[in-house]
Amino acid sequence: MTPLEMSNQTFVTEFIFLGFSNHSDLQGLFFLVFLVIYLTTLLGNMLIIMATRVSPALHTPMYFFLSNLSFLDICYTSTTIPVLLVNFFREKKTISYEGCLSQIFFFVTSAGTEGVLLAAMAYDRSVAICRPLQYPVLMRVKVCVGLVTGSWLCGLVNSVTHTVLATTLTLCGPHQISHFLCDIPLLLKLSCSDTSVNESVLHVASATIGLSPCLFTAGSYTLIIAAILRIPSAQGRRKAFSTCASHLTVVVLFYGTANFNYDRPREGHSLDTDILVSVLFCVVTPMLNPIIYSLRNKEVQSALRKLAGRQIA
Repeated sequence: MTPLEMSNQTFVTEFIFLGFSNHSDLQGLFFLVFLVIYLTTLLGNMLIIMATRVSPALHTPMYFFLSNLSFLDICYTSTTIPVLLVNFFREKKTISYEGCLSQIFFFVTSAGTEGVLLAAMAYDRSVAICRPLQYPVLMRVKVCVGLVTGSWLCGLVNSVTHTVLATTLTLCGPHQISHFLCDIPLLLKLSCSDTSVNESVLHVASATIGLSPCLFTAGSYTLIIAAILRIPSAQGRRKAFSTCASHLTVVVLFYGTANFNYDRPREGHSLDTDILVSVLFCVVTPMLNPIIYSLRNKEVQSALRKLAGRQIA
């Protein structure tokens, strides 16, 4: 760090978000849009959780994982959207230093856990289709609980590591974040100290928490597709594929938007483009997950109808 940077260093108390600053005349419209998305996300995922709890037909490993995915999506959006909604009414869109670190912790925890959990769900589907006779043993309750617990531990360890390293950064200059949320790469851009350790850990985490579950999921679906193609009847193939179609759609949506959000070149893109990509990953995907499972799954639809009937009665 140069003497000039040392002189510019100040104790950080807050950050200023620049996201949506290019459209000050549309703040009211943005507020309504994100409020509707947030409420839809909360309602859809809470209905999935309630349906899997009250319907005996959904007391299976697949729906146990689904209820945990829905809980994760609620945590995911609740980490970022409430702060965004409040800032739409502020001329100066800020977040405290502690609030930024907290947002990073919960955001990274949710994203990392979801990636590993989706891999666990892919394993569940591969066992169900490739080894159906052994499914009750291989996917017994202890195994399912262990997979979910392991997913959370992976997300928490990854998040704690990044958050602790973030507290060691020396931040200089204007504390402005060109986004609507706090994230590790964005915070590294504001640092005038050595970030090599942070970047190395980020690369390792991308390989272990990001790439590895993605490759495992791809391998699981390779086995699934091969098993489905060996089924002699067309009706049998359709029935087998329907059991994993919703999960496959969610996987493609999650990893597709995550890859576009984190692995694309940062140079040459406008602020609006960066915001749009992050909105797809952080906001739209958690809203679509319960819709995808509800539209393509008759058991979930039946449970939701029974739940609605019980509430009306």
